[in-house]
Amino acid sequence: MNKWIERAISLGGYTSLDRNYLEHVLQGKTDSEILAWITPPPSVLNAYFAELYQKKGPKEAMDYLYEMSQAFDLFQKDPSFREVRPFIRLNLSGKAYGLALLDESGLGQIFAQVEEVVTPELLWEIATIFPDHLIGYVQGRIILRPQVAQKVVGEEAVTPLTDRLMLSDGSQKFSSYSQEDLLEQLNKEKVETLLWYGSRERQLMVVMEKKEWTYNF
Repeated sequence: MNKWIERAISLGGYTSLDRNYLEHVLQGKTDSEILAWITPPPSVLNAYFAELYQKKGPKEAMDYLYEMSQAFDLFQKDPSFREVRPFIRLNLSGKAYGLALLDESGLGQIFAQVEEVVTPELLWEIATIFPDHLIGYVQGRIILRPQVAQKVVGEEAVTPLTDRLMLSDGSQKFSSYSQEDLLEQLNKEKVETLLWYGSRERQLMVVMEKKEWTYNF
C-alpha cells in the first residue's frame, strides 16, 4: 500500500499530514479501488494543467498530463464527455472539446462534446495551442503527435508567403504566413497520405509524409 500512499502524496493532491488518514481509508481495498480513490478529480487536473500552461508553457502542461496519465492510468482510446476517466477540457472556436492521451507514446486525442465537422482551420487552431505537436485527422479522430525534428535537405519558395521544405525522411513540409495561401497551395498538390498540421513562430505548417500513418484504436 505504501506505493499508493506515496503516489497520492506526490501527485494526488494529498500531503504528508494525510498519511495516517490514507493508511486507514485505503486498508483492505484492491489496487483498482485504491487507484480510483487517490486519482485527482477532473477539476484539480484541469486547474493544474491550465496553471502550468499559462505560467510555463504548453510543453510543461503536456508533460504534466503525461505524468498524471502514467501515475493514475488515465490513458484512454475512447474518451468521451461521460468522463469515465478525467480529461482536459478545451474551448475551441467557442465549442467544448476534451483532450486525453492515448498511450505511453505520448499520442493525444481531442474529441468534441457534440460532433463537429473537422476542418483545416480547426486543426490549425489546435496546433497553435500545442505548437510542439503535429495534428492529424486519423480514422475519424483528431490526433496530437509530438513533433520530431527532421533535417531539411531542400527548400523552395512556392509563393512569397509559402515555402516547401524537403525533409530527410522523404516527407514534405509546407510553411506559410498565410492560411489562405497555404490552403491554395495544398489544393494544387497530389496528396496521397495523411496531412499533419502544425504551427510555430507565427507560421502555419502542413507535413505530407511519405508513408501513411495508422493507429490500432
